[in-house]
Amino acid sequence: MTANRKCKPNRLADETSPYLQQHALNPVDWYSWGDEALKKARDLDRPIFLSVGYSACHWCHVMERESFENHSIASLLNQYFVSIKVDREERPDIDAIYMSAVQMLTGSGGWPLSVFLTPDLKPFWGGTYFPPENRHGRPGFGHILAQLAEVYRTGRERVEETARQVMEHLAESPSIPPGSELPSAEVFEAGAEYARRSFDRTYGGFGQAPKFPRSVEISTLLRHYLRSGDSHVLEMCERTLEGMALGGMYDQIGGGFHRYSTDERWLVPHFEKMLYDNALLARTYLEAFQVTGKEFYARIAREILDYVLREMTSPEGGFYSATDADSEGEEGKFFVWTTAEVEALLGKDDARLVCEYFNILREGNFENGMSIPNVPRSLETVARLLRVDALVLAGAVSRGREALYSARALRVKPFRDEKILAAWNGLMISAFARGFQVLEDRRYLDAAESSAAFLVANLCPAGRLHRTHKDGRTQFPGYLDDYAYAAEAFLDLFEATFALTHLARAKELTDTLLQNFWDGVGGGFFYTAPYHESLITRRKDNLDNATPSGNGVAALNLLRLERLTGLAVYRERVLELLRGVRGYLERAPMAMNYTVLALDFFLHPPVEICVVGDLRRAETRDLLRVVHRRFLPSKVIAGCSPERVGETSKMVPLLGGKTPVDDKSTVYVCRDFACQAPVTECDPLSAILVQNA
Repeated sequence: MTANRKCKPNRLADETSPYLQQHALNPVDWYSWGDEALKKARDLDRPIFLSVGYSACHWCHVMERESFENHSIASLLNQYFVSIKVDREERPDIDAIYMSAVQMLTGSGGWPLSVFLTPDLKPFWGGTYFPPENRHGRPGFGHILAQLAEVYRTGRERVEETARQVMEHLAESPSIPPGSELPSAEVFEAGAEYARRSFDRTYGGFGQAPKFPRSVEISTLLRHYLRSGDSHVLEMCERTLEGMALGGMYDQIGGGFHRYSTDERWLVPHFEKMLYDNALLARTYLEAFQVTGKEFYARIAREILDYVLREMTSPEGGFYSATDADSEGEEGKFFVWTTAEVEALLGKDDARLVCEYFNILREGNFENGMSIPNVPRSLETVARLLRVDALVLAGAVSRGREALYSARALRVKPFRDEKILAAWNGLMISAFARGFQVLEDRRYLDAAESSAAFLVANLCPAGRLHRTHKDGRTQFPGYLDDYAYAAEAFLDLFEATFALTHLARAKELTDTLLQNFWDGVGGGFFYTAPYHESLITRRKDNLDNATPSGNGVAALNLLRLERLTGLAVYRERVLELLRGVRGYLERAPMAMNYTVLALDFFLHPPVEICVVGDLRRAETRDLLRVVHRRFLPSKVIAGCSPERVGETSKMVPLLGGKTPVDDKSTVYVCRDFACQAPVTECDPLSAILVQNA
C-alpha cells in the first residue's frame, strides 16, 4: 500500500460538497454524478462503482483512508470501473434508490454505501463498508473489485439477471391505492404497545444498542399520553429524554446531541453532530416541558438552541449541516478529558467536584484512559457524596463547564460541513420559532427569521426552491423534504409572529408540492417532481428515517393550512394520503411517526386560537404565554392588531369579525365551528384551554 504518494487533485476538487472535496486527492479517478461519468460507462461498457456517504460519516472516512487512498485498489477501480462519488445529503434521491437496492440484496444498509451498477444504472451488487483486505468476516475491497470485474467480463448474463430482479423489487409500488376507510385511533395504542415491548426500563430508550434519538416517536407518545392519561407512556418518554440528556450522547460541555449511542447506557456516542437531530430533539424537549412543567427539559432545549446559535450558524443566517466525529484522526478526541487535564484547568478543589459530577474518572470511561462527560447522578446526590453544599457544587460545575468549553475551543476542532440544506434549515427554523414561543427568548425568533430570509434569498432562485447552497452556489431542485420542511417552518414562523408573508410563503410552497409532486393515482407525494433528473425509478417514501417522512410533514402542513385559510382542497388531499397509507400505519405506526402526528391532528379537531392585539403590548404577550406554555398539539394560532382584522381575515378567515373587548388584547378560542366567549385575562384563558386540550 502506498497511500502517502502525492496525488494531483481529481474532478471532485471543483465540487462544493465537503464530502466530495474530502476525496479530491484520492488516486481514484472519481467523477461526480452527471452526464460525463454516465456517458463514459456506456461508451466503454464498464460497470459503475457508486460510493455514497456524507462528510460527518466516521466509517466513510475509514474507508477512504484504507481503500480510496490505496493506490493498488485505486488502480483496480480506474482500470475496470467508472467510479462515482455522491453526497447523500445533496442527492437524497440517488441515495434512497440505491440504499433500497442494497437492502434488498444484503438485508441491511448504511453508509458508506457501496453499489455496483450496469452502465444503464441498474444495481447488481452492493454493501456498505469494506476493509481493504479480508478482515472481521468481511471480504477485502480489493478482492471484491477483482472478482466483480471478472464476473462482469465473463458472466454478464448473471449480472443482467440480478439487475433485472433488483429492478423488479424497486418497481414495486411503495403505497396501497386509496381505499374508502381512514386509519383509526387504534393506531396510537398500537404504537404505544410497540413502545412498551421495546422499552428499556433501566436506561430508557427503545430497543437495544445502538440507540438512536427517537424524537418524533416520543412526540407521538406524548400525544397518546395527553389523550389517554396513561402514566406509563409518560414515564417511558421521560426516562428516555432524561437518559439521553444526562448521558455522553449529549455534549455536557457545549450542548447539543451527538448522532447516537453505541451502548445501552447512552454513554459512548458516535460523536458527529447533525443539524436535523438537534432541531427535532429541541422540539421534543420543548413539548416535554409543556407537558410536565419541568425546567430540566426547558434547559436542554435552550442549550441545544444556544449551541446552534454559537457553532452552527453562518454569518448570513443559514444553519450549517453537521460536524464530524473525528479530529486529528481520532473519533471523539475533541470531546473527551482526563482528570489531569481538568485539574490543570480548575485546580484540585474545583476539579474534584467537577470530575465527580461529570463522571470524569482516573481510569477513564472511554478509550485510552479518557472520559466522556456524563451525569449519572443528580447534583444533590453528588453533593451528599462529597459532603459539600449543593449550591457550592452547582457553582463549581457552572464555572468548570465554562472553563472546559473555553479550553476545548483551543483544540483541533472536528470538521464542520458548512453546506446549507433547505430541508434541514426548515427543521431548525421550526425549532427556533417554537423555542421563542415557549422560552420567550427573542434571540431564537431572530435566528429563525434570519434563516428564513437566507432561505428565500439564496435557495429560491427564480422562485423555485433548491436543495443546497455553499460557496455562493445554489444547486439541485428541491425535493419533497425541502418543500415540506420549509413550509412547516414558515407556518411556525407565522404562528410566532402573525406575519402574513410567512403564511403566504407556506401556502406557496405547499401549492407547489400539490402541483408538481402529488401522485394523482395512489395519493400522497412523490419524492421528486417531473422536472427532476429522471432516475431508474421515481420513489414515494412514506416511512420516517433519521428525518421525518416528507409525506407526513406535508400532511400536517395541509391540515394546518386548511384551518388557517379555509381552503377545502388541502383537507381533501390529506384524506387521500391517509387512505393510501392506512395499511402501513396499522401495521407499523412507529415507522411513520410524523404521519401519526398528522393523524392525531385530523382525529382531534384543532383548537383555533385567535388573538386580537398588538404583539408589542405586554398584555398580549401575557396571553400568548398562557397558550404557548400549554401542550396543545392540535391547534392553530392566528392574530393581528385590531386595526388589521379586516385586511388579515381575507387570508385568514378565522379572524373575521373578531374584535377587541374594552380596547384590551383579546383571545377567542374556537373548536368545531363554535367559539367560546372572548377573554382578556390570563386565568379565564387558561381555564378554557384546559377544557379544550
